Amino acid sequence: MQKITPHLWFDKEAKEAAAFYTSLFPDSRVTNVTTLHNTPSGDSDIVSFQLWGYSFMAISAGPFFTLNPSVSFMMNFDPSQDNDAKTRIDEVWAKLSEGGKVLMPLDNYPFSDRYGWVQDKYGLSWQLILTNPEGEERPLIVPSLMFVKKMCGKAQEASDFYLSVFKNSKRGAIAYYPEGMEPDQAGTVMFTDFTLEGQWFAAMDSAREHDFTFNEAVSFIVNCDSQDEIDYYWEKLSAVPEAEQCGWLKDKYGVSWQIVPKVMDEMMHKGTPEQIDRLTQAFLPMKKFDIAQLKKAFEGK
Repeated sequence: MQKITPHLWFDKEAKEAAAFYTSLFPDSRVTNVTTLHNTPSGDSDIVSFQLWGYSFMAISAGPFFTLNPSVSFMMNFDPSQDNDAKTRIDEVWAKLSEGGKVLMPLDNYPFSDRYGWVQDKYGLSWQLILTNPEGEERPLIVPSLMFVKKMCGKAQEASDFYLSVFKNSKRGAIAYYPEGMEPDQAGTVMFTDFTLEGQWFAAMDSAREHDFTFNEAVSFIVNCDSQDEIDYYWEKLSAVPEAEQCGWLKDKYGVSWQIVPKVMDEMMHKGTPEQIDRLTQAFLPMKKFDIAQLKKAFEGK
């Protein structure tokens, strides 16, 4: 199981969006659909799916959070890893941009011969890039965080913080804005990437005017082996007490995380409807998850 799994919040479209995304890439499929009943949002579909072998989760849970470009997914079309990279990037771009919003046209840029940024018809943002096969290899999918508004200028500090919290972590590349790129200030981060638990992430600052910032529409599930591990990540990451609910927390930079025991995923996948319902009613009032109590509820004790 992937240690950190991106989680996407939709109003009602989780199953539809997952089916669409898995149609775009090789080695992609929906792996599980579970419906939770009697939640504050009514019946909520939870969908697990893989894109290019990379795991995602999505939920249909009402119109409470809206996807925006503060978190996007960089798709590396690397000719050294995919023989069809040059044609695939154009095909995927056409499908993602249909009904969506182009943020940067698919074109030639100083950093890539083929790059574009698009927000699809469901609101999720993607950066498509034709990777230089002579450069250092990166995975096909990299979540990317954009620090805007009052968090602009915090990309390096935040990534340093995440590197200190997660194990098996390292800094990759880092590039700073030079003089003359106002409103972006020289010395803030134009681009950096880094690994957390061996998984690549990217970050950047943007001082341009944006009408969005981080919210719960994209969160990151941290799959934990034990209660001690849940306690550790909760203590390190949680910085907004009022955001603590159902295993969710918000860090000091506004990024949302879900600190979840691995066994919960197993229970959701294998449980009977009655077991899943008992589990749901047990975790809904919780802030930080208690594995022992979740197991008791699942087992009907």
